[in-house]
Amino acid sequence: MKKHIGLAVLLLSLLLMAACSKGEEKESTDAPEGKVTAQEKENPVDEETAFSQFTYPLTGKPAEEKPSQRVIAVMVNNHTKARPQTGLSQADVVYEVLAEGEITRFVALFQSHIPDKIGPVRSARPYFMKLAQGYDSVYIYHGASVKINQFVANSGIDFLNGSMYDNNGWLFMRSNDRMPPHNSYLLTSGIDKAIRAKGYNQAKEMEALPFGSEDELKQGQSVQDVTITYSNQPQEVVSFTYDSEQKQFLRSSDGEPTVEKESNDRIAVDNIFVVKTSHQVIDSKGRREVDLTSGGKGYLFYKGQMMEVNWKNDQGRILPYLDGQPLKFAKGKTWVNIVPNDTNVAAQ
Repeated sequence: MKKHIGLAVLLLSLLLMAACSKGEEKESTDAPEGKVTAQEKENPVDEETAFSQFTYPLTGKPAEEKPSQRVIAVMVNNHTKARPQTGLSQADVVYEVLAEGEITRFVALFQSHIPDKIGPVRSARPYFMKLAQGYDSVYIYHGASVKINQFVANSGIDFLNGSMYDNNGWLFMRSNDRMPPHNSYLLTSGIDKAIRAKGYNQAKEMEALPFGSEDELKQGQSVQDVTITYSNQPQEVVSFTYDSEQKQFLRSSDGEPTVEKESNDRIAVDNIFVVKTSHQVIDSKGRREVDLTSGGKGYLFYKGQMMEVNWKNDQGRILPYLDGQPLKFAKGKTWVNIVPNDTNVAAQ
């Protein structure tokens, strides 16, 4: 009996030794501390989002919970009498396009952060509305011609027209330090109330923009300054200067830094996407049609680099392509300048 017990103990010991040996062999295939494994090279870990399950769809930045906030697309005035603006620094994406009189206007998209006040808010234009429609957003503007109001209403987009809430104190207010039409501001605390009254959805999931880690971003030509000359008469020049410490581009209009009205914080963005396309003046007041569908040439800037690219309209969104393949944005805020084909874009 003792002989059988001894044999069983011996066999058990041999099995345990073999198991330990296999475990050591498995560990020996791992990379030494500080080294990168082949698997990690193929699938690099993005440290910024490694510990976050969710990300904001318009910035690629970490979110504490799954984002469901509707995108708010607000028409923001860029007349010299409307500067500095309020809330622009919190926008995830800003589209800048010419309106009338060779002056640009913005449609600013907010989702990851909604400031208390945004503006001055300005009137609608069909091509801005189409840009907002690509994000299934609530399009917010203040006034428009009868024809344009009908166009917006018939488009199917969810919208709020400030003319219906002018200076009502809970959705729109007029400031006393500026003259109309440069003094109407959106009070975002009233948006939910207005959306409910309209019967719109307050929350929607949306497809994210394409973002990449630094290892995934294409390498381009180094740049420090970007200048976009929309017009010389009157002057309408937009410029960006790269800040290598904060790794962002700082925006200026006509040589003056673009800042927040209340805080004086500088507007800084992670991506600049310049889109060249045809513009056509269609009436005596200088209103335009802007081609947002045909595709064409453009430039993409991030991390102090520039690439000449093409643009395509992908289900309502204008996105960059290179050699027929979609490109990724750097994570963070994006500024899109849509310019006429003959616009001078200088980078150095």
